[in-house]
Amino acid sequence: CYREIKNKNLKLKTVASNLRLNFFPADKTFSILEYQAEGFKVYLIENDFYFGRDYLYGTSEGDYPDNGQRFAFFCLAALTGFKVINWPPDLIHAHDWQSALTLAYLKHSLAGDSFYQQTRSLFTIHNLAYQGLFPPDILNQAGLPGYLFNPEDLEFYGRVNFLKAGLLYSQAISTVSPTYSQEIQSAEFGFGLDGVLRKRSDRLLGILNGIDYQEWDPASDPALPAHYSSRAPAGKFLCRQELLRSFNFEAESKRPVVGLVSRLAGQKGFDLLVKSLDEILKRDLYLIILGTGEKQIQEMLSQAARKYPGRFGLKIAFDDRLARLIYAGSDFFLIPSRYEPCGLTQMYSLRYGTIPVVRSTGGLKDSIQEFDPDRLVGNGFRFEAYEPQALLVALDRAISFYQRKPFWSKLKDNAFKSDFSWEKSAANYYELYLKTISF
Repeated sequence: CYREIKNKNLKLKTVASNLRLNFFPADKTFSILEYQAEGFKVYLIENDFYFGRDYLYGTSEGDYPDNGQRFAFFCLAALTGFKVINWPPDLIHAHDWQSALTLAYLKHSLAGDSFYQQTRSLFTIHNLAYQGLFPPDILNQAGLPGYLFNPEDLEFYGRVNFLKAGLLYSQAISTVSPTYSQEIQSAEFGFGLDGVLRKRSDRLLGILNGIDYQEWDPASDPALPAHYSSRAPAGKFLCRQELLRSFNFEAESKRPVVGLVSRLAGQKGFDLLVKSLDEILKRDLYLIILGTGEKQIQEMLSQAARKYPGRFGLKIAFDDRLARLIYAGSDFFLIPSRYEPCGLTQMYSLRYGTIPVVRSTGGLKDSIQEFDPDRLVGNGFRFEAYEPQALLVALDRAISFYQRKPFWSKLKDNAFKSDFSWEKSAANYYELYLKTISF
């Protein structure tokens, strides 16, 4: 139970308190909290020493140095918690390295425990680049056997790889898009684990993420100055005007607005974007970027914003209201990612009737279909090569249809009709759960 959760003032009920866990270097206690959500219960592990911190994983200076102990404790406490509430799980669905050791405990510490005899497990990779790498002594601290420090188990170039536990010890593996499930089996995107994933390819599946269509709805979004829908689209123009005013641009301008909301990081394609900026801003358009991230990228973008004050709007911040205004008020949404496991911003932009221009990778490839003017199908524009010329050609192609109203109207209509709600993804996960339980 992170401090951030407690700050939400949710109605949390203590189910069990002062539970003792044998954990390095001395016994530690935790409590189990319960939250009654709509239709289901959520249980939380409370230990303020590990989780009552200002940030989830670290500060701007880097990760918390005890992250290995923190998340090993979480995994072991969760498994202990199942017994406390007397709920033997049919399936444990673990996500990313932070919960991967759960499956190591199940296989190597609790293998003979009748409570978990029927339990199966599914492990989901959200981003393979983040693996949870720690010194070898973390195994002893976590209470796991030392023999796991070998290449066939958790050893990874002299360190212990938490995420590898999820890949090796689960009954099935999923990731957040079909294309990404294939990409991570290659050396380019496998981050050293492609061999492990190829060995388990028969149990690896990609399911595209979804978004909450009630939370992300331009017809009711309280952050917007005007509401709109596919049937009543006039409010989108008012959002566009408000967005332009926010950056001191001419509100009545007919120039296309290209928006981008992102973590400012190399993975997100900002090295490519920076190389392309001068050429992009030779086009008759506005470019608006919102985000925070790597200092070097922030500095390069800030320099460009000073160079193009009337054309390039930049805000280095996390600002949910402005983000939603960018989704609503932009004409195009640019996503030049080097790799993208799933991506959600292209789904937000489609929901708000804004046309994505994306690099064809991972979930971007699975969710954005190139617009075909002959068949009038497609909801955006894609480029393959990770180079400025490819990005510029795709952007020019997109702008050419912006200037041709019948095509532009159809494109926006296709965007509004795109369905990336959780209902579709949830049905796929339900099928996978049933299949995993049968293994």
